[in-house]
Amino acid sequence: MSEPDARTAPAGAGPGSRAVPGSRVPRPALASLGLSPGKKARLRRLLYDHGPGGGTLLVLPIDQGLEHGPVDFFANPDSLDPRYQYELAREGNFSAIALHIGLAEKYFHEFAGEVPLILKLNGKTSVPPDAQAFSPLTGTVEDAVRLGAEAVGYTIYVGSPAQDRDFRQFVDVRRDAERFGMPLIVWAYPRGEAISKKGGRESLYAVDYAARVALELGADIVKVNYPVASESDAQSPAPYNALKLSPDEAFHKVVQSAGRTLVLVSGGEKVGDSELLRKVRSSMDAGATGIIFGRNLWQRPRAEALHLTRELHAIFRQYAQPPG
Repeated sequence: MSEPDARTAPAGAGPGSRAVPGSRVPRPALASLGLSPGKKARLRRLLYDHGPGGGTLLVLPIDQGLEHGPVDFFANPDSLDPRYQYELAREGNFSAIALHIGLAEKYFHEFAGEVPLILKLNGKTSVPPDAQAFSPLTGTVEDAVRLGAEAVGYTIYVGSPAQDRDFRQFVDVRRDAERFGMPLIVWAYPRGEAISKKGGRESLYAVDYAARVALELGADIVKVNYPVASESDAQSPAPYNALKLSPDEAFHKVVQSAGRTLVLVSGGEKVGDSELLRKVRSSMDAGATGIIFGRNLWQRPRAEALHLTRELHAIFRQYAQPPG
């Protein structure tokens, strides 16, 4: 259920339906997700006991050091020290911080019990081209249990020529996540030459497909980018090449394709505050569960980042839902 005064989309709205401007789409109830007791307990803590609560998620990722190198830390030199992000997550009351095993083993002990942990289990550097993108394992679900994590993260490159290896590797991770009762969050990123020829990685076709792949493969939560319309959309397969959807309607389509996999919206590169807050409201209206913003927060001085975080908390309070 959404809050009493919120208008919602019809419960039976199909995949071709459009979001009504100003409406709020209710998120799937926790009880409907088919979770094991361990997964349900951990996910409920993330959704209701930490961060904004009310069934929403506000996640601070710091996996960029592996994925992009140190270049992202130049904008705010203080952010090169991982304690900067840990302290921001604690002071800003984030639902969780997401990072790789090295940053967990060397820093998390100072914040355990205060900042929930999402352990990223695979990753790659930005040195090789993305033509055959693949992220090998860097950690295990057992590592996550040992460290006290509340969830694990896994990146899948949808459309990459290496996706057959990716899917096989993911099966082992999914099996371990089930065995240990650990919620599984999929970073679903379209990549590769085939994606580039069909509208590009930010097209609605690519993002919508990525969301559906995460659902089909068994993700509990999927992280996706906000689709961006461009002239390249004409290269997307039909009927995507002829769709005329507003940005809000396009993202609503992505949420529908994710089904009973909860949706997190990626922040991407740093943007202006007004655009960032507009994206948050639009995403939540469309039925997203929350956001996972890194550079848009920790590339700022601490006071500025905390001020923006308070604004995000205020927005999320408007979208609170009971556990259900």
